[in-house]
Amino acid sequence: MMPYQSIGNKIPMTKTLQAADHHFFNLLDRQKTTVIVQNSLKGAEDGELFLEYRQNESFAFDDGILKNSSFDMIQGFGLRRVIGDVAAYAHSNELNEKSLLRAASTVRSIPITASINLSENPARTNQLLYSDHNPLMGMDTAAKISLLKQIDAYARQKDVSVKQVMCSLLGSWQVIQIIRADGSLYTDVRPLVRLNVSVMATKGDRQEMGSCGTGGRVGYQLFTEQDSWKKSVDEAVRQALINLESQPAPAGEMTVVLGSGWPGVLLHEAIGHGLEGDFNRKKTSAFSELLGKQVAAPGVTVVDDGTLSERRGSLTMDDEGTPTQRTILIDNGILVNYLQDRQNARLMNTRSTGNGRRQSYAHLPMPRMTNTLMENGRHSSDEIIKSVKKGLYAVNFSGGQVDITSGKFVFSTSEAYMIENGRIGPSVKGATLIGNGPDILTKVKMIGNDLKLDAGVGTCGKDGQSVPVGVGQPTIKIEGLTVGGTHL
Repeated sequence: MMPYQSIGNKIPMTKTLQAADHHFFNLLDRQKTTVIVQNSLKGAEDGELFLEYRQNESFAFDDGILKNSSFDMIQGFGLRRVIGDVAAYAHSNELNEKSLLRAASTVRSIPITASINLSENPARTNQLLYSDHNPLMGMDTAAKISLLKQIDAYARQKDVSVKQVMCSLLGSWQVIQIIRADGSLYTDVRPLVRLNVSVMATKGDRQEMGSCGTGGRVGYQLFTEQDSWKKSVDEAVRQALINLESQPAPAGEMTVVLGSGWPGVLLHEAIGHGLEGDFNRKKTSAFSELLGKQVAAPGVTVVDDGTLSERRGSLTMDDEGTPTQRTILIDNGILVNYLQDRQNARLMNTRSTGNGRRQSYAHLPMPRMTNTLMENGRHSSDEIIKSVKKGLYAVNFSGGQVDITSGKFVFSTSEAYMIENGRIGPSVKGATLIGNGPDILTKVKMIGNDLKLDAGVGTCGKDGQSVPVGVGQPTIKIEGLTVGGTHL
């Protein structure tokens, strides 16, 4: 099923549109709403009415019992009027004509200082990337709790050292509709699920954690089909047992090999944010004014791809109605694009890349990543490891932070090993990677051919807003990266 397209006053009644009508226009009159939006945006360059309905649920199991369960429903609207680099925004959780008229009065507070042309509407080239089925309705509550009980029991029987198991299920179902100044309608229905598993293992007086998760824009069958949830438990237990045997991490400048998949979170934080359009328009990014310049080693190609089927970071359209796309950011070491929403793209004399995202109806859209990854090189992971005489092999990360202006970052590993004479050695604990985003790209010496995407657990924060994202990369070798550890 393709997203519907408004043709004059005739709107094909797809299931997606029916969902929007049910949640929005049993409270609002469609025709009156469209007129209010059109009047609100007269004289503006851009803007829209963003309508949202969302159901969220979560179940958390800890120490053999259900510790928390929740369900909430949010609905509301956000009305935006844009002129130049100024945006007036009003939002409400009351879907009625009175609230909408009050919001319209607020956004018209931006004075019209000159004759302005209304920006072109987003193209309708969307490819449906996920089902519109509601995952919360696909499995009853008793079955969800039963699944968490199975996870707890399975993890404990994996190894006698497993002393605590924490697991959770999270699901959401979001319906959005965007009404633009000329009455054009854009609708999307978005499912999202996630499973988290963490275990604590003990050995003597020592305690260590291991964790794993998976998710995507699907239903809970992602976890139940062929008992696929067991893979997450197995991985969490494996990490905990490895960490029980870990040694103190070394410190100093050394060669670092980043594993495939989730270590792409370092790419996301240290480099991806610096390539978002708003930071570059304001010239506060370390990558500002570097388009067309060599910013990475030859062979490094970085893309943001919101079109990957059923992935956590994917969207049929962004939160401005623009279809997502595959955007090459760095091509063979050359910076070729920034990630754009509509406002920043217009101010930078370019086009939106489909990266205008918002946390909810109560938030303004801004340029955000979807699924950000580094493309394959030509080396096997074995070749890369064998090329290192002494270094660090970082397989998983627990967190990190970056300063967008300077590009400086600090990342903590949750699973890492020493590399000694071309072989993976003992596991180490407490290793942190310290560096500079633009600088790290120039130090990439080998790129693997084993590109892998993360399991579907990423959440990105920016300016107080959180959105689901994906990351990925092949194994890569970086020379001269600073490692913070516990001994020299």
